[in-house]
Amino acid sequence: MLVNIIWLIVSGFPLALEHLASGAVLCVTIIGIPFGLQQFKLAKLALMPFGARIV
Repeated sequence: MLVNIIWLIVSGFPLALEHLASGAVLCVTIIGIPFGLQQFKLAKLALMPFGARIV
C-alpha cells in the first residue's frame, strides 16, 4: 500500500494522463480504436501497478 502511494505521487498521475491522451488520439480512427482501448487499460494500471493482476 505504501509503495502504491509513493508511485501515485511521484509518477502515477503524469503517466496515466499520457496514456489517456494517447488513447483519445488513437480512438479517432477506426484502426486505432483497439490500441486506444489498450491505452486506457494501461492508464488504469499506471495509477496502481503494485499488486495488480494483468488479464
